[in-house]
Amino acid sequence: MMDRDRNKSLLLELLRAPGNDRCADCGAADTEWASYKLGIFICLNCSGIHRNLPQISRVKSLRLDFWENDLIEFMKSHGNLCAKAKYEAKVPPYYYIPQSKDCLVLREQWIRAKYEREEFVATQVCQHPCSAGSREGFLWKRGRESRQFQKRRFVLSAGEGVMKYYVKESKSPKAIISIETLNAMFQTEKIKHAHGLQITYHTDGQTRNLFVYHESGKEIVDWFNAIRAARYHYLRTTFPAVPEPEDAFEQGRVFIGRMDEGYEVRAGFPQGVQVKKRKPGITVVTPTREFVFMCETDREQREWIDALNGVLAQPLTG
Repeated sequence: MMDRDRNKSLLLELLRAPGNDRCADCGAADTEWASYKLGIFICLNCSGIHRNLPQISRVKSLRLDFWENDLIEFMKSHGNLCAKAKYEAKVPPYYYIPQSKDCLVLREQWIRAKYEREEFVATQVCQHPCSAGSREGFLWKRGRESRQFQKRRFVLSAGEGVMKYYVKESKSPKAIISIETLNAMFQTEKIKHAHGLQITYHTDGQTRNLFVYHESGKEIVDWFNAIRAARYHYLRTTFPAVPEPEDAFEQGRVFIGRMDEGYEVRAGFPQGVQVKKRKPGITVVTPTREFVFMCETDREQREWIDALNGVLAQPLTG
């Protein structure tokens, strides 16, 4: 009993070490679990993913389970920052690192990519499979009229600057989409599939949507990151003088969708954001993050909010 209480206290003390207070995989604040095989502190949701990877990870509750002395020593000598240095050493700039609010398939494939496939370790000699921004394969696409999903061939080419999809192999592509306006986001609830991906682009002054999925979680996440890689290559080519971006969809561009897709424009700044100059602000909310802008005058703020709300109210096509 004394060992149990002492070891629990030691574990909780380790949580206060830098990096251990947030989940090693999704950044959530409630690190109540740990992988004693990897030496990392994780949240409840990510612990469920780790349980499905017994060959590489074993988990225990910090508060409910008994921790042997040797496991305590192992956790002391490792920790989240140590794991990050090893397993995230070569994460490509375009690769989307999921957060706690992201869908299961993104978080699961991130964890598998790190620990199971070791795609980002320093000793990895091959380029990441999505790095070329090119990919070819089949996805299940929802029809515009029938709403039924049909198997379609997709071809993504960063070199050509386009994405194409085909209804029939022998015919010309049904659509040729410029990477300049291409975007992708997971919309599992809207598509009613755990691997549902929404591909969005602009043509003829309209926003168009393709709703697709693949039964393989790895395949659909690889498509998602390949699209991001293609966008990254496009932005690096178009804006070569701009510093290396943290995100493949940055460089002064913010994609804005519709209100029912999780987009919103708010007057002012998000809670907790401090600004030195007392000027009116605008917060653009997207499904993955919030963007904050500062205006010079109240009139300019109102004009921008009206303009942005006009974009949010655009008709849905696709």
